[in-house]
Amino acid sequence: MTHAETLSQKLSQCFGAKLQSNHCAYGEVTIEVAPQDYLSVCRELRDNTDFAFEMLIDLCGVDYSAYGQDEWKTNASANGFSRGVNTATHGRLKFGDSIPSDDNRKRFAAVTHLLSINLNQRLRIRVYADDNHMPVVPSVVDIWNSADWFEREAFDLFGIHFDGHPDLRRILTDYGFVGHPFRKDFPLSGHVEMRYDPEKKRVVYEPVSIEPRVLVPRVIRDDNRYKIPEDEE
Repeated sequence: MTHAETLSQKLSQCFGAKLQSNHCAYGEVTIEVAPQDYLSVCRELRDNTDFAFEMLIDLCGVDYSAYGQDEWKTNASANGFSRGVNTATHGRLKFGDSIPSDDNRKRFAAVTHLLSINLNQRLRIRVYADDNHMPVVPSVVDIWNSADWFEREAFDLFGIHFDGHPDLRRILTDYGFVGHPFRKDFPLSGHVEMRYDPEKKRVVYEPVSIEPRVLVPRVIRDDNRYKIPEDEE
């Protein structure tokens, strides 16, 4: 049994039904917990000597609204290939558009990466927000204070609210920024553009003038269609 499998087994024995999933792959363990169990599980992971996860090394947000969708599928054969694009909406929306969503599927999650220096082991925790329209998960700042700026970043980029955070505000975007740029329904061109107005002698914000467009990637195939005839070599 590998070290990761041993950790996964200990987690199951300790937390039981509190773990909505306990997955071990590629030498790493990922567990999923509900928001109401998130803090109690995190405290136990920090304080229990069998785990001793004294350090939070990363926390990020994830938007699963377009999870599993692919725009760039191509079909290739000996007779040729198709470069058609199966257009999806994520990434090329305009202001006011919305991405198709399944209300039965949870969209936003916070993913935390923990490290135990004493036991030389790592763990990933995922907690989904119950509400897709107003995503809220508990803050772990009181457990690991290094989560402070990580949670602010997830709030800024994904709009995930961390209940109990002492100073939850934007950290990367501008003061007057509208929206959350890492959400799948946020257009690649943004909502507004800025320029310096020589008459007003200040920077002004205007609606974005860039039209989203589809760029089909060039596909290079190494098959008999591209082989150089022997008499031309």
